[in-house]
Amino acid sequence: MGNRGMEDLIPLINKLQDAFSSIGQSCNLDLPQIAVVGGQSAGKSSVLENFVGRDFLPRGSGIVTRRPLILQLINAKAEYAEFLHCKGKKFVDFEEVRQEIEAETDRLTGTNKGISSVPINLRVYSPNVLNLTLIDLPGITKVPVGDQPVDIEHQIKDMLLQFISRDSCLILAVTPANTDLANSDALKIAKEVDPPGLRTIGVITKLDLMDEGTDARDILENKLLPLRRGYIGVVNRSQKDIDGRKDIRAAMAAERKFFLSHPGYRHMAERMGTPHLQKTLNQQLTNHIRETLPALRNKLQSQLLSLEKEVEEYKNYRPDDPTRKTKALLQMVQQFAVDFEKRIEGSGDQVNTMELSGGARINRIFHERFPFELVKMEFDEKELRREISYAIKNIHGVRTGLFTPDLAFEAIVKKQIIKLKEPCLKCIDLVIQELINTVRQCTSKLGSYPRLREETERIVTTYVREREGKTKDQVLLLIDIELSYINTNHEDFIGFANAQQRNMQTNKKRAMPNQVIRRGWLTINNISIMKGGSKEYWFVLTAESLSWYKDEEEKEKKYMLPLDNLKIRDVEKGFMSTKHIFAIFNTEQRNVYKDLRQIELACDSQEDVDSWKASFLRAGVYPEKDQAENDEAGPVDTFSMDPQLERQVETIRNLVDSYIGIVNKSIRDLMPKTIMHLMINNAKDFIHSELLAYLYSSGDQTSLMEESVDQAQRRDDMLRMYHALKESLKIIGDISTTTVSVPAPPPVDDTWMQKDPSPNLQHRPAGGVPPPSRPPAVRGPTPGPPLIPTPAFGAPPIPSRPGPQPAYGSASQDPFSAPPQIPSRPARIPPGVPPGVPSRRPPAAPNRPTIIRPAESSLLD
Repeated sequence: MGNRGMEDLIPLINKLQDAFSSIGQSCNLDLPQIAVVGGQSAGKSSVLENFVGRDFLPRGSGIVTRRPLILQLINAKAEYAEFLHCKGKKFVDFEEVRQEIEAETDRLTGTNKGISSVPINLRVYSPNVLNLTLIDLPGITKVPVGDQPVDIEHQIKDMLLQFISRDSCLILAVTPANTDLANSDALKIAKEVDPPGLRTIGVITKLDLMDEGTDARDILENKLLPLRRGYIGVVNRSQKDIDGRKDIRAAMAAERKFFLSHPGYRHMAERMGTPHLQKTLNQQLTNHIRETLPALRNKLQSQLLSLEKEVEEYKNYRPDDPTRKTKALLQMVQQFAVDFEKRIEGSGDQVNTMELSGGARINRIFHERFPFELVKMEFDEKELRREISYAIKNIHGVRTGLFTPDLAFEAIVKKQIIKLKEPCLKCIDLVIQELINTVRQCTSKLGSYPRLREETERIVTTYVREREGKTKDQVLLLIDIELSYINTNHEDFIGFANAQQRNMQTNKKRAMPNQVIRRGWLTINNISIMKGGSKEYWFVLTAESLSWYKDEEEKEKKYMLPLDNLKIRDVEKGFMSTKHIFAIFNTEQRNVYKDLRQIELACDSQEDVDSWKASFLRAGVYPEKDQAENDEAGPVDTFSMDPQLERQVETIRNLVDSYIGIVNKSIRDLMPKTIMHLMINNAKDFIHSELLAYLYSSGDQTSLMEESVDQAQRRDDMLRMYHALKESLKIIGDISTTTVSVPAPPPVDDTWMQKDPSPNLQHRPAGGVPPPSRPPAVRGPTPGPPLIPTPAFGAPPIPSRPGPQPAYGSASQDPFSAPPQIPSRPARIPPGVPPGVPSRRPPAAPNRPTIIRPAESSLLD
């Protein structure tokens, strides 16, 4: 393996992979791809091979790589290769890998230089590689040969762009040293997809094949045609070396010797060669890993945070602790008591934001459901008046009474007070049900120990049922107390005098006319399908009317319904309906809305229905009386009364209404207090002080604290993952401290790669002063005509020697550009030559490459 930098990175990646695999996840590092682009026979495959450190790619002259090769390196214990088109076949000999690549290329493209964009997928498993993707691409060509299509240039360019356009792809722009760099197609296409130059590294190959006496020093020093990440020179094996089976390591040693011995490169030999290219690429991989670490760390920390709540009950003790069961029992009972109290009394932490629970539901029973049940018994006027008239007549017997009898009042009042028993007992039943549900919700945390959970539920539920009987006895006693003495001296009682003058209209005490009692969404359920079917509206209930709007902004009012003569009735749910429905109708048989005798309003839950009904009660809209009219006596007996009897009925009617209001007020106040004292507070005290004793006396603690197999496994897995997450975060912290991130170099003026060619354009600096003459491309003994400056440059190059010429990147250039390079050699301008006059050395031959300098000795060599 020739890539030492990659070998240093492998342990870091393995540590991360191990950390993530220990918690059953994959470490998604998504390392960058590395693609090589360049002209034909530029040495792209050799550069790629040197990076891997293996000799396995086809070689030769002309176009050799004719299909993209996607090479996936996978870190594994054994070393072998696999092709996607040869599933199941493992290649151990890399010479066979080369032969298979050649055969697969010929199979699709033929043997006469044809190309194809269909990639060959090769996976190389090795302990000496990182999980990387390398892409060997066909060389850029302009003239079709053999079976190549006419538009070969566009096809290859599209193929290259398909791979290098991805932001996660590092581009090695390979250019041979013996061609003109300014015309490099590799740099041009790299600039198209990577304008900032952050992903592009220039690679200069074939430095050993340059003409005698010339070098590419200005290019490699990034003075001429600069790139943001600069250039790296490499010397690959020649075809003769490949044919002679020259080892990659021996080739690297020869490359090192070349740079150290060449007078033009020896001062920068440490920044040249395949090892430095490997180091640069490995640093890019390190940078990427470090950039990925914060996201990975956040992912692990969020998982750790979510686990902490679940592990909280486990992390204080270890499974092998002999006193674990006793500790767990005490801890579970204490937690159960705290949870029960919080659910009943309310708490700021662990608030359920999805639905009402515990104490909030009991509060709704006390102040919405129970008053509603009381009002449901609201006496029917006709029936009440009939009862009062019968009572008066029966008390007078054969005599005609002159005065309104007290006994009729007491008889009617007691009959109404007895009716309070049913709603009171129903209220207790509803509270009991909520308490039992709360107990079940609190014991869900005891799921680790099924027997403990079952026993706790049984003990607490039994106690609550015991308290139920005592609470009901106490409530019935309250009603019996009310029956035992009718206190007509009560300060709120109207008395006989006021009863005779009282107006019947004061019967319905409504709130302020404009007061909004309730707002909310309801569905009108019985609109015909032809008119759009069921539709949801925003309803506003006031003391005077029920209005509905298109939405909660209350701008577009659909209808306003006065509350006079309205009543509520229950409606059964449809077979397929999931909503709960109640209806509003007019007692005088009039249409309520358009042609509807009643409107059916639907809610999502029965709780919402009950809450709306309670709100309608506050507005004076009462439920329909569930009774069959008894017409045996007929209304004649009741209402064909003499005026005196009618006045007596009216008086008693008002007295009964006043006294029952006092009783209802008293019962509504005493019921919650009685239930809280005798049932809820007692249950809390029992759980805090006696539950543990009951659990100890219920049986063997060992069997009581037996975990279910699933729960024990879950606890062990959770603890294991908790510690693995902590270890993973520690490993990421270590990697952060043991690796170094190198910042990207500052931007350079690389406009030379994007200027439009314009041979007739003379580039002048600011101020109109003509630019200094460009130094000749070649300084050597060979005479010849001067070279025409390449129009793609767009700006004068950095001078190769110090002098009065303006430096590349003057004050008018980008202030963030690279600082001027310190000259590596002293000026050798002959005495007497005025500043700004170019050197008069013989120009280079026209066929020589651009910017090369003679390998002459200097005073510093």
